[in-house]
Amino acid sequence: MGNLLERMRAALPGGASVMCDWFAERAENALIQATDGREIIDFAGGIGVLNTGHRHPKITAAVAAQLEKFTHTAFQIVPYESYITLAERINSLVPIDGPVKSQFFSSGAEAVENAVKIARAYTKRNGIIAFGGAFHGRTLMTLALTGKVQPYSADFGAMPAGVFHALYPSATQNISVDDAVKSIKRIFKSDIAPHDVAAIILEPVQGEGGFNVCPPELMRALRAICDEHGILLIADEVQSGFARTGKLFAMEHYDVRPDIMTMAKSMAGGFVLSGVSGRAEVMDAPRKGGLGGTYAGNPLGVAAAHAVLDVIEEENLCAKSQDLGGRLVAFLQNLNAPEITEIRGLGAMVAVEFGDDEQPNAAFAAKVQQQAMQRGLLLLTCGAHGNVIRFLFPLTIEDTLFERALGIIAEAFAAARAA
Repeated sequence: MGNLLERMRAALPGGASVMCDWFAERAENALIQATDGREIIDFAGGIGVLNTGHRHPKITAAVAAQLEKFTHTAFQIVPYESYITLAERINSLVPIDGPVKSQFFSSGAEAVENAVKIARAYTKRNGIIAFGGAFHGRTLMTLALTGKVQPYSADFGAMPAGVFHALYPSATQNISVDDAVKSIKRIFKSDIAPHDVAAIILEPVQGEGGFNVCPPELMRALRAICDEHGILLIADEVQSGFARTGKLFAMEHYDVRPDIMTMAKSMAGGFVLSGVSGRAEVMDAPRKGGLGGTYAGNPLGVAAAHAVLDVIEEENLCAKSQDLGGRLVAFLQNLNAPEITEIRGLGAMVAVEFGDDEQPNAAFAAKVQQQAMQRGLLLLTCGAHGNVIRFLFPLTIEDTLFERALGIIAEAFAAARAA
């Protein structure tokens, strides 16, 4: 393994940060087997990609069947029925009013980029309002939208113009819904007129920002602002989609409908695929040929996505998400850990924060993560200060393994406190 670490450090640039000092050999559902023989319970899920677990048999079978047919044609050159059928399925499932259309791409960042292009084409405006703490991707446009400088946009120079950040509600940062709404109105007064804003984009549950859940009052206020000024509302569901929050999409928790939605990550269960869905008249705004990509809507990813939708329905993963999330929250509450400031989330999209904006306890979060790793459990930190631990286990996790993981978390808390 030491040799592999040395080879990795010699071959990869320093900007390619890698968290683990061990390497994957095999994986099945919620377990990863390392090259040194260790088994690690996966509560990271490839950063929210594996809601259906590693190598779900139905998904691998679907991809294997597609491999026997063809692997690539570039849909914009030679189309295939599975792409059209997937668009029809997604159109019927997304919480968007009226006729809906969808188009598929590769990464989440690519989906967000295209959502911005579509919004600008439809409104004939340039401005975009995003939120502090948001994460929308690593391309230049999505970095501009991302509301966290370190480590994402630092060192990369000026970001694309026309992007403005509003405040996102957070109890631990002492930001209320009223503060958030006022910050948008301040942008209208100080930075850009509302009639020049194409879209407001937000994550219903912020991912990298620390699993901050959008209050219903803010969602309604955003819809009212958008309706008043002819602005489009974009919901970025890249991390929160596909049963993670106890609904197929997090926006189903609200009585508000977006105009455009982005999706990726667990959409294809570990295979590469992303998508943009929106009101048909909005999606039709770009001129023919304005949207596309060589690998966009790759047939292997499309086949996997069909299987993911089947698995979510057949295995009732939305209900399982609610059950697992409820059990995790109850467990964390019963820990009675004084270091915990807040437990929050929707469904199985749960996070725990240590300290607050004034005194963030990132050191304790890191210790819990390290102690859990030593005991065979993979956890991720997040949040503006790195003082939040998020839980992204597969929704298909076996019950005995889930209980074992909870036991490790309890041990990790105790060990972190003693360290």
